[in-house]
Amino acid sequence: MKLDRTSMLYGTLILTGTSIVSQFLGFVYRILLSRLIGAEVMGLYQLIMPVFSVIMALTAVGLTVAVSNLSSQYHARGNRAAIAQVLRRCLAVFLLLFAAVAAVVVLLYDPISVYLLGDARTQLGLLLLLPCILLTGVENLHKHFFYGTGNIRPPAAVELCEQFIRTGAVLGLLVVFLPQNPERTVGLIVTGMILCELFSAVTLLLLARRHLNRAGGLTGAPLEHRQLNRRIASIAVPIGLTSLLGNLMGSATSVLIPQRLVHAGAEVSEAMSAFGVLCGMTLPMLSLPTVFLGAMSLVLVPRLARSAALGRQDQVRRQIDRALSAVSVLTLPAMGMMTVLGPDLGTLLFGQEKVGEHLIPLAAAMALSCYQSTFGAALNGIGRQGGAAWISILCDGVQLAFTAVLVARPGVGISGYVLGTLVTAALGLALCAWQVVRATGLKLKLFQWATAPGLAALLMALVTNLLYQVLRDSGLSLPHSLTAALFFGGVLYLAALNAQGVHLRELFHL
Repeated sequence: MKLDRTSMLYGTLILTGTSIVSQFLGFVYRILLSRLIGAEVMGLYQLIMPVFSVIMALTAVGLTVAVSNLSSQYHARGNRAAIAQVLRRCLAVFLLLFAAVAAVVVLLYDPISVYLLGDARTQLGLLLLLPCILLTGVENLHKHFFYGTGNIRPPAAVELCEQFIRTGAVLGLLVVFLPQNPERTVGLIVTGMILCELFSAVTLLLLARRHLNRAGGLTGAPLEHRQLNRRIASIAVPIGLTSLLGNLMGSATSVLIPQRLVHAGAEVSEAMSAFGVLCGMTLPMLSLPTVFLGAMSLVLVPRLARSAALGRQDQVRRQIDRALSAVSVLTLPAMGMMTVLGPDLGTLLFGQEKVGEHLIPLAAAMALSCYQSTFGAALNGIGRQGGAAWISILCDGVQLAFTAVLVARPGVGISGYVLGTLVTAALGLALCAWQVVRATGLKLKLFQWATAPGLAALLMALVTNLLYQVLRDSGLSLPHSLTAALFFGGVLYLAALNAQGVHLRELFHL
């Protein structure tokens, strides 16, 4: 049997595979990057990335969703002329918005770096971000044109190539030009990012033009300009504003961490190093085992939407139940392993002993966030996107409050951010679960979702910890000890699940 390349399943498989490979390549890239530049420069690099997110939210996020939605609608009607109109208009609006924002950044980059970001060494990276954002916006608009028209392969292939090009460009520039001062090192990283975004933007632009001009050209009736503007604005404005608000609070949290650490008595370099280790090493390491979440959402959301549209509430509840069970049996053992092996694993991967600090509360917060993400995907699938959005914004506000108040306290420091992460994850999970239960009538199955996999993960973690210590004391090398402990722990976990009547084949039949 041949898989239909226009089907949802085909697109989901392509995007899922691309996402997993891209995230793996990105994690390897982050490991090599951290070893080349160190914790302090990693902190500086992490400090300018919120600017990237905020400007993208302000200029491009809403427009990309508008391109995807409207392209899908007009593609179904065979109106290629309207699709081209939508793409051109959104591209023009993005360029106007970007020009205005870029002018502000160029004029005020010094006070932005000193007073908002809290470190003058971010100036060069901040200016170099502008061409990177311009190219990323052009890339994303054309990428979502392909998503909307159901042509998944071009953006997937370009995304994979982009990961390889970014890794080679950034690491190559660092190898050739290091050592440099921290500001120039950040500038080298952003320059490598510009090179890979240049490839992606130009390639997708040319592919989109070729796609629109083939098969008889731009067929269909073009849209009236006011009607086109209204349709784009009705989608782009609310989504853009929601994204902007969430990114502003998330960015404020990131920027505040090193500033509040300095306020608590830490040296600037020490605060930047702690920030770089936490956000550039520890959290990415913990999030690596959760790569399946994006793939599962790609499967879950359209299926829930279809079931909800057909009024099949029993099927909606069954799909959410299986998704939550799948999250449990995958996330809990991964976080259990991280609490046991994470400190030595972080030292092996990043060369930083402090990667292992705060692993237990952060692993717990990551597990709660995985549950919250699944409930959030369920809300999106059943048409409650507004509920998921306000919960996300509320949680960002709570995290910001914890960071502003607790991190500056002497003796608390970065632990205040960690506590805020844990509280925020628990709050978000509770609110999302409440919304889903109220909307679908879903019954909470605590034994299946938490107790059974939780007990199996606890047993696995305790035994794995004992085995790992014995192997290390016997003189076995760190990589071999980690590999043996991971393998034995995985087998023990599966056996414990099976003993409690939890069968993986049933759970993953989504």
